[in-house]
Amino acid sequence: MNAWVLRATVLGALTVFLRTVLGFAMIYWPTQGSWMRILCLIVLIAAGVAWGLSDGRGDRRANPDPERGGADLTMRWLKAAIVGGLGSAVVAWLLDFIPKFDLGDNGLGFEITAGAAFILLLIFVPAMVGVAAGRFLVNRENNKATAAQPPAPEPAASPA
Repeated sequence: MNAWVLRATVLGALTVFLRTVLGFAMIYWPTQGSWMRILCLIVLIAAGVAWGLSDGRGDRRANPDPERGGADLTMRWLKAAIVGGLGSAVVAWLLDFIPKFDLGDNGLGFEITAGAAFILLLIFVPAMVGVAAGRFLVNRENNKATAAQPPAPEPAASPA
């Protein structure tokens, strides 16, 4: 399975799960909606940052020279964000037809434009922050390791 497909599936499913849980919670505790929305946003952002951090660290360990590059994580995460955003929007729209599911009663047009764009940004931006932080941390570890190594002894001059 392509790496971006896995990320799109997992984060899109997480988005639908969080929207569903939030919809049920809003039915039973309508006055607690503001902090529940913030909690769902934090969970989705944290998942994107954590996965991006893992990707960035793994890529920099596999390709320690920043000048030589590495995997194109920007395109990987952009594809994952687009598919995850559009997929979660369509699934949420379909789930909204089931009785007792309250996911906002948004139309398909809203879901695949504004809703998907918002989810796309909630997946892509935190993941890119995580990738940058992961690469930075591994670069810092590498720099510390090279600085801590003792200098190589100079070869002794042979007496002539």
